[in-house]
Amino acid sequence: MEPRLSELQARLQHTFSDPQLLLRATTHRSFSADHNERLEFLGDSVLNLAVASLLYSRLRDQPEGDLSRVRANLVKQDTLHHLSVQLGLPDVIRLGEGEARSGGQKRPSILADALEAVIGAVYLDAGYGAAQALVHRLFEAVQINPGMQAAAKDPKTELQEWLQGRKMKLPEYRVVGTLGAAHKQTFDVECEVPELGATERGIGASRRAGEQAAAAAMLINLKAKHTS
Repeated sequence: MEPRLSELQARLQHTFSDPQLLLRATTHRSFSADHNERLEFLGDSVLNLAVASLLYSRLRDQPEGDLSRVRANLVKQDTLHHLSVQLGLPDVIRLGEGEARSGGQKRPSILADALEAVIGAVYLDAGYGAAQALVHRLFEAVQINPGMQAAAKDPKTELQEWLQGRKMKLPEYRVVGTLGAAHKQTFDVECEVPELGATERGIGASRRAGEQAAAAAMLINLKAKHTS
């Protein structure tokens, strides 16, 4: 393992049985076909579960809706970007030449996605317990309190709460296409609410942005068709 990855491994407080997982987690699609997007997909779900368990323990008196909103604040791009910088991911992320020249090393969406990929890599390497422990360490210094619920809701959070308030399952998101060069891609994302047979699409400069755009379109659709 190269020195920069060894130093990252020490900061993670996790020694990889399969170092290739950490290398893949820090590889952007512009650099190699063996990139981190599948690990990011996995890490996103692990992160949400680990943060949910953290909030369930810390905020014992808060109802479900408030917990969902606080979690949305903790797993949003801005928070993950800040944590990734603290972890030193800008120094180890592998980018293609075009992406590197355009400032990809500092791009919040790339760094937030890489952090999720690292979490996914730890999960594959050592199981959920190790990944949960990493997430809890990452958020150890992050202030967590019910007041975070006052933050403005993003479309994904608002859609989730709209559905939960009607006892429906969470929406499903999938990337249905990508356009453009590796360093200037746009993501075409589909949002589906199976129970209502509803689908909407959204376009964004990152997977996250595409999901938010699709969720916003879904909200417009649902609010037009269904009363509160």
